[in-house]
Amino acid sequence: MTHLRLEGLTRRFAGTPHPAVDGVSLELPRGALLALLGPSGCGKTTTLRMIAGLEVPDTGRVVVADRDVTALPPHRRNMGVVFQSYALFPHMTAAANVAFGLEMRGIPRAERQARVAEALDLVGLRDYAARKPSKLSGGQQQRVALARALAIRPDLLLLDEPLSALDAKLREGVRDEIRALQQRVGATTVFVTHDQTEALAMADLVAVMNEGRVEQLGTPEEVFERPATRFVATFVGRAARLPGKVEAPGVVHCGAVAVKAAATPAPGASVELFIRPHHIRPLAEGHSADNALDAQVLRRTFTGDVVALECATPAGTLTAELHGGTPGASAAVGSRLRLGFAAQDVRVFPA
Repeated sequence: MTHLRLEGLTRRFAGTPHPAVDGVSLELPRGALLALLGPSGCGKTTTLRMIAGLEVPDTGRVVVADRDVTALPPHRRNMGVVFQSYALFPHMTAAANVAFGLEMRGIPRAERQARVAEALDLVGLRDYAARKPSKLSGGQQQRVALARALAIRPDLLLLDEPLSALDAKLREGVRDEIRALQQRVGATTVFVTHDQTEALAMADLVAVMNEGRVEQLGTPEEVFERPATRFVATFVGRAARLPGKVEAPGVVHCGAVAVKAAATPAPGASVELFIRPHHIRPLAEGHSADNALDAQVLRRTFTGDVVALECATPAGTLTAELHGGTPGASAAVGSRLRLGFAAQDVRVFPA
């Protein structure tokens, strides 16, 4: 069941040559988490702000549970928003911060206190209710902001890069906490991030944005393994990139060899091939693959659980990412081997 529907949202700011958001349309099922993913300036935060009512679209509609809320002010949309800065009141305790939205809505005192206790319990901060933000860690402040957003029992939960102020180790833990909490309460959620790891780890659906448009909407697996555009293939994850020209259907000439691909443009087209490093594997003696290339190891990088082998091949430079213990993972710089990958794992886009 669709809970949130965006219909052709467009927003242009004065003095800018292009729209910040350009015709964004998408649907989000009830209880799902959508990540708006893209580089700075791609329009993801402006899209979130239009959903929240903090920006008015030039054209298009925001529909929540079949109710057009486009013309409603923010306080009548019943949406919980967690900002990048958390926006906690420094002179108020955690409990008072959580209670603020309830008080503004005229919730009676007894119910307000019950909802504050419930929300702080949800985020594991009941024992910190009397502390002010200055006495809380960054992760605890983030959870207070989340509790404040959940206390109003929102129709939508909107998160605008809420982890960006945290250090890397804390981010991962809080990220997992938010996802677990979102699934537990069943809140339909839109999450803005420029961090692809966050998007892939947390989301049910990912909308990859570029220059105000959604270039692809899909599950994390679809976006990562089957990028719809050259931009998505470049922005999400790592990939070997090989320039070439289509020789025949399913065959691309790259460097000195022909590379097989599952789908290609018409023969003669100049293209660029994208292959994820985890799809490239050293081939044992007597084994083959759709594409099998002689290779020489140029660089070996050990990162703990993964070994990256950057190799020179007749098609160009390819990098294979292997888990420790995988055959070939111990190959030294200068050694020779054969690399293989399947035609179905080669994505082809116009050059």
